[in-house]
Amino acid sequence: MNERTKSPRAGWLPKWLAPRGLARTRIGVVTDSAACLPAHLLDSEDFACLGIPIIVDNHVHGEDLNALMMGLAMGKPVKTSRPAPGEFTRVYRALAAAGCESIISIHLSGQLSGTVEAARLAAEGIEVPVKVIDSRTVAMPQGFAVADVLAARDAGAPLEMLEQIARSATQNSVYFAVPSLEQLRRGGRISTISSVVGNLLNVKPILSIADGAIHPIEKPRSFARAQARLVALGAQAATEAQGPVRIGVMHFGAAELATEIANELAPLSEQQVSIESLPAVLAAHTGIGVLAVAVAPLNPQSEPEEQLPS
Repeated sequence: MNERTKSPRAGWLPKWLAPRGLARTRIGVVTDSAACLPAHLLDSEDFACLGIPIIVDNHVHGEDLNALMMGLAMGKPVKTSRPAPGEFTRVYRALAAAGCESIISIHLSGQLSGTVEAARLAAEGIEVPVKVIDSRTVAMPQGFAVADVLAARDAGAPLEMLEQIARSATQNSVYFAVPSLEQLRRGGRISTISSVVGNLLNVKPILSIADGAIHPIEKPRSFARAQARLVALGAQAATEAQGPVRIGVMHFGAAELATEIANELAPLSEQQVSIESLPAVLAAHTGIGVLAVAVAPLNPQSEPEEQLPS
């Protein structure tokens, strides 16, 4: 469900508007489905979003949310797999053939998935320059940065500025409340001991992303308390930001609770709070009933370039 009525991109546009009359270089933009993008952005020009497949009971289901929901409900093993480098090669070559003179490829944290490494492998054999960016985050924080890149690209910003915008994803906050640690344990995101102890104590942990990895930050004893803490953490992030923010709420199988959170946080958001269902690749690890809040500055500060291979 998407409730955004205005684009969340305006913060970058005044800086990078191209002078009228200048020819604009065509730049392709690529991301992956972990970005949790709203549907209207998926049809952007010179843009591709690669799906990260889910595997339910050893059967590959692409991004089939129904198969995922049934698999989770029946307790079947659920995993995810990075896109093959060949998939990136196909997309990069298609953008180059369509006239793109360079490409920027923005992906979920390399500490959570091998997707960004697959992109880098594919980029080495492409006839146009491909800049691969590890966003060091996931979900809406990644998606907000991708949306800003698309807007700035369409306004005429050069590749160097798009890189800077993409790297600003690390300034976006995200908090997840998961009803159970079991799926994270199965996916190797937490230890077996943490999962067992958490379930025995009825802990409904709140997790965040820092330095590209998942970190537990609080351990409420009930999901009602976890929901309240999500609102409080989102409000805190919004008030501590230097300037206006946009806020998004994510869920998987918890649309009513997500709407409640969005309504509570609406006064703090410069734009209407967006509500999105988590993509399959993330829901596969968090399980049914997960809730999340993302907060992103509309005017992020400059970030130093990361010391990673392009």
